[in-house]
This record gives sequence, C-alpha cells and structure tokens, in this order.
Amino acid sequence: MGILLVVLVCVIVIYIFSQKNKTSYVESNLIPGEKVLYKTGLHWVVLVGPIVVGVFFGLAGLGSFLIGSIRDKKDEPMTGVVYIIIAAVCVLLGFLGRKVAEMAVTIKRVIIKTGLLRRRTFELLLSKVESISVDEGLLGRMLGYGTVIVRGTGGTPEPFSRVEHPLELRRQVRQQIETSEQNKLTSQKLHA
Repeated sequence: MGILLVVLVCVIVIYIFSQKNKTSYVESNLIPGEKVLYKTGLHWVVLVGPIVVGVFFGLAGLGSFLIGSIRDKKDEPMTGVVYIIIAAVCVLLGFLGRKVAEMAVTIKRVIIKTGLLRRRTFELLLSKVESISVDEGLLGRMLGYGTVIVRGTGGTPEPFSRVEHPLELRRQVRQQIETSEQNKLTSQKLHA
C-alpha cells in the first residue's frame, strides 16, 4: 500500500510540473477574435476539508512513527510514514483541485471547467444565457464565495459551488450580455 501511495504522489508531482508552462483550458479554447474579460476560480474554503483530513492523518502518522521508534517496533514507524503520505496526498489533491478549476467570461461565452481526475466543462454562448443566479450562505457572504447557477435557454440549471467572487462573476456576465445586445442593435440600425 505504501508503494502505491508513493507512486500516486510522484504522478501528482509530475502532473504539477508538466502543467507549469501550459496555457489554461480557457485560453486554449478561445474562438478566434474572442478575449477573456473576467476570470475567477474556486474559493480557498475548498481547502478546509483536505487540510483537516491531512492534519488528522499527519498527526496520527507522526504519533505512530514516534511511538514506534521509541518502542523499537518495526511496523509502527512504517505505518506512520504511510499515514503521513496519505496526509500529503489529501492536501495536495485539495490544492490541485482548486488550481485546475477555471471560470471565465469572454466577449462571447461563459466558460467553466472543474475537476482534476474527472473533468467537467460547461460552455454557453452569452446569447443563450437565460439566467444566472447566486446562492450565498452567511459564511459565504462573509468570506466571498457562493454557488453560481447558470441556466441556458431551455436548459437545466448548472450549479457551480464555492465560486470565488460569485456576485462579480454574475455582474460580468450581465454586463457582457448588455454590451452584446447594444452592439447588435447598433449594427441593425446601421444596416437599416
């Protein structure tokens, strides 16, 4: 089991370093002439769970390692090392999960990508946005995160939880929809 965890940590570290010079999902999927107006991601609150689990396993591993070393038992220090590796993997996966989530408003679309091992993407033309709503609890209002729910024309609502600055994301979408509609009206008046 310990070897499997070490291999998993190595794969994750290699993934991190291989992604350093790559462009983001949003940047690599822009339509010609499209530019990003606003970007956000997941709030730091998504790290609380992985850090709590990591601290729990880290302390258990440290305790097992130290007690096993004092008692001169061969199994307990190794168990401690395995727990410490589990702690590191939990925290690392939390940070990576936050880092890979992207949410952007462009001049033409809303683009959202989440997920590390399993990717979820959502792209919607601004002209097809029926509504965008924000759900913030008390803690979310104080810390600046919430759930953004995007509904496309005739589509089902798509919720995205723990989004950083959700009200600003909604404002940017609304502002760009308004700008697009004004540009369309101006263009129609010129051709009439």
